[in-house]
Amino acid sequence: MGGLIAYGAYIPYNRLKRSRIAEVLGSGGGPGSRAVASFDEDTTSMGAEAARAALRMLAGGPASVRQLYFATAAPAYLDKTNAGAIHAALRLPESALAVDMAGAVRSGVGALLAAADARVPTLAVLADVRTGLPGGGDERDGGDGAAAFVLGGDVEGGAPVIAELLAHRSTTAEFLDRWRLPGDRASRVWEERFGEHVYAPLVAGAFTAALEEAGLTAADVDHLVVTGVHGRAVRAFAKASGVRREAIAPDLAAAIGNTGTAHAGIALAELLDRAEPGQVVAVVVLADGASVLLLRTTAALAAHRAPNPVAAQIAAGNDGLAYATFLSWRDLLEREPPRRPDPEAPAAPPSFRSEGWKFGFVASRCESCGARHLPPARVCVRCHAVDRMTTEPLADVPGTVATFTVDRLAFTPSPPLVAAVIDFDGGGRFRCQLTDLAPEEVAIGGRVEMTFRRMVTAGGIHNYFWKARPQRPVVAATNGSNGAQGG
Repeated sequence: MGGLIAYGAYIPYNRLKRSRIAEVLGSGGGPGSRAVASFDEDTTSMGAEAARAALRMLAGGPASVRQLYFATAAPAYLDKTNAGAIHAALRLPESALAVDMAGAVRSGVGALLAAADARVPTLAVLADVRTGLPGGGDERDGGDGAAAFVLGGDVEGGAPVIAELLAHRSTTAEFLDRWRLPGDRASRVWEERFGEHVYAPLVAGAFTAALEEAGLTAADVDHLVVTGVHGRAVRAFAKASGVRREAIAPDLAAAIGNTGTAHAGIALAELLDRAEPGQVVAVVVLADGASVLLLRTTAALAAHRAPNPVAAQIAAGNDGLAYATFLSWRDLLEREPPRRPDPEAPAAPPSFRSEGWKFGFVASRCESCGARHLPPARVCVRCHAVDRMTTEPLADVPGTVATFTVDRLAFTPSPPLVAAVIDFDGGGRFRCQLTDLAPEEVAIGGRVEMTFRRMVTAGGIHNYFWKARPQRPVVAATNGSNGAQGG
């Protein structure tokens, strides 16, 4: 079989303390926090960010990828391929297939297995935004995030396999556990004891079959990741699996919530951040059946870990989000709109013509004098040379805040709006919005990086583009930031 070549994860900056739910509603709270996608984030933008992290580990970069599978239970569009925007943001080859696997939590493990069986390098992106009705269990226990993995055949540039795929097995059954009708705001859940009764034999069968295929026993498993949106069944299998107690991976749900479609991927990424070479990893997903992946880490893992570990992203989160703000971001609290004209929807033809700039953040550099232009231009502003430009991607180039303004009149779902002029390393200046920070954090000379966001939705069209966010140092996780996977 193929193997895992690269990985990355993305945890949104904002956190909602569960205790804030109870402060407002009188119930529904609890300890810990949940990760919250900002007003300018959705599953597409978060998936792009996780994939960017994974592609940084590939010597061949985006050109190495031949297929993209995007899995989510909360797609930004229906009747349109959401993976197309991720494909454009990553600047994947035009010949690379990009498709969605959407509609259910199980789509995530489906994308992983399809990528693992591919004969060409395939990028599997898993993302989710989990929301329930105010005061409910899904609101409290859910979380938002994304993960991405490159699997499959040989990669240009000789990128090594960091984890070999030993075996994978699945079982499927049709039963009512969790479901949501199109247009519904929240999912419905059947009685927990029924779900646990159905899941127990399904996951036991898949786990046993996978171990037999790999020639292993439960005692050989060094790390066990068990995820699913049925917490009771997850905990029951982790206890009955036969795997050593100390080998069961810690639960991320206490710190970021259960991220549904993305949770197995985020948990696997967190494990790869700290696993040793030669260890056997079992990933078990309970969703409308059970799926098991068995991997063995290689000696290449230590030198090819993701640049921003999951634990560091958890530790760097901001837990100051107000509950009312969370509700408004989720369209569960309708606030008075601004006394301004509605934003205009982006038009299809100009968006298509400027795809490289709009989605890939590709600038141009003058061949005559070296001046960099954002957005790209045909005529150089410095030497006035015409059509002597080369393209230059800047999404991964950091910059410095040259000047900024805090606009308290412009409309934004998270006021005030902070705009800055950014000087990019190596030349080029651009004015853009800042995100994931408080106004008092902005300073001239501050270091920033670009992030793919949903600027606005108007006329039923999502307008994706790029904002800048602070370059935050990688910090160690505090004790208790991790905590077994089902929540």
